[in-house]
Amino acid sequence: MNSQLTPDPDTGSGDATDELPAEGEMNFLDHLEELRGTLIRCVISLIAGFVVVMLFLKAFAGLLNWPLHYAMGEALSRGLVTTSPMAVFSVILQVCFLGGFALSLPLMLYFVAKFVSPGLTTREKAVLKPGCVLAFVLFLIGCSFSYFVLVPASLKASMYFNQLFDFQLYWSADRYYGLLVWMVLGIGLSFEFPLVLVLLVYIGILTPEKLATFRPYSIVTFLLLAVPMTILYEIALRISRRVVVRSGR
Repeated sequence: MNSQLTPDPDTGSGDATDELPAEGEMNFLDHLEELRGTLIRCVISLIAGFVVVMLFLKAFAGLLNWPLHYAMGEALSRGLVTTSPMAVFSVILQVCFLGGFALSLPLMLYFVAKFVSPGLTTREKAVLKPGCVLAFVLFLIGCSFSYFVLVPASLKASMYFNQLFDFQLYWSADRYYGLLVWMVLGIGLSFEFPLVLVLLVYIGILTPEKLATFRPYSIVTFLLLAVPMTILYEIALRISRRVVVRSGR
């Protein structure tokens, strides 16, 4: 008599452990649940940063006005203006979004790193933490460069050409904050590009040799952008000098 138990085809009894995932492994639904939790935590951190900025809205707004006052000086005699009843709410949302994103970015990077780390090898985990720190540092450098250099320079250029054509300067608050938010965030994110290249090399999609072959194209691209702008600037400079001479100023 055979004492070995056989599974009952009707009840499906038997050794059910063969159908369960190994200990420590996650099935597809578990991964989706973990992803949902990560996204929820990121959204909550962004909302928390948004609320913090809202509580100190006037101080943050004054901080974001620095590039405008630095670039314009006494030329900005009347300050910012609004051109529609709802424009002030657009300003509030833009200020809170920019500040909230900057405050919550370290937490969001941590949550994303925690989500992807179980699927990485030991070698890949070794570069995950410094990679997140470097990503945050590069983002801050890009935002600072835009805030302290690019935005004031752009505003000074705008003031110069407005004065060249004798236009009155009335700065719309929603347009200014929209320009500031997207320039700061856009340049901050663009500073992540070197890190992206390094990661692509690290995971084997690119090689240093391929990057070296792309170098001439990148130089040509930057020159194609810089040369026309330099020529146009020199043309504007010469025309403006003639305008000043003819007007007797």
